[in-house]
Amino acid sequence: MEIKRSFDEPDETVEFGGVTQQLISLGGLTLSRSVQPVGWDWQVHFQPLVGGTWCQAHHVGAMIAGRQVVRMMDGTKYEFRPGDLFDVPPGHVGWTVGDEDSVAIEWSGMRQWVGGARTNRVLASLLFSDIVDSTATATRLGDARWHDLLSVHYHQAQEAIDRFGGRRITTTGDGMLASFDAAAAAVRCSLALRQLSASQDIAVRLGVHVGEVELAGDDVRGITVHEAARIMAAAGAGEILVSEQVLLLCQGSGLAFEDAGEHELKGVPDRWRLYRVAT
Repeated sequence: MEIKRSFDEPDETVEFGGVTQQLISLGGLTLSRSVQPVGWDWQVHFQPLVGGTWCQAHHVGAMIAGRQVVRMMDGTKYEFRPGDLFDVPPGHVGWTVGDEDSVAIEWSGMRQWVGGARTNRVLASLLFSDIVDSTATATRLGDARWHDLLSVHYHQAQEAIDRFGGRRITTTGDGMLASFDAAAAAVRCSLALRQLSASQDIAVRLGVHVGEVELAGDDVRGITVHEAARIMAAAGAGEILVSEQVLLLCQGSGLAFEDAGEHELKGVPDRWRLYRVAT
């Protein structure tokens, strides 16, 4: 977990419509440092690019330099100066006033505002893994041996993820989350992880799901991540469960699947039909 970040090293920098935007992922939020130069006006610089009569983003943040004026649809105007906090709903226009650039820190609104410049949502195949009965295994082995086992497990898992063209996103307690461009690659990696774990005399459960995720630095977010975690949680020891989306994308790949029935996934609407990767 990162505790300290700086806009001197942002996850992403976007320049769009005269605005320079630096984005950082921290504490579950995407924070932005937005610089709107002297003379900048939404209607002049942004409206021709995004269309519409009014800005439809919801901005929440704080001014740290310069001055910004916002006019609402009813004609009400607000001027924001350094130290002012703001919560501006959709349906407004804005412009920089004075002879100093307007600089603001926002924690809502800017990703939507500059969305036309670069999307941060992509389709990804997610693989979740988890060691089954890890507490009991750690107790049986002792701290030192358990630490050594985990080190080897994560090292081998990283090699497998690399081999199948994936990217490890994070470790999750006694498991991990990885992302792949292709569903078949994620499934094949899950088979390799199960085999490697068996060689260490530990059992893992694995889940694979496909959907749209939001990129936030090196992290991925969104309902697809939650769904993939719940699919993994429904698996038993040594079992690999996948969603119907994965099954469809793996047609013609040579991989075999068995119907694992319908499942209720905690916190996920509806019942889900899952499929077991056949050995």
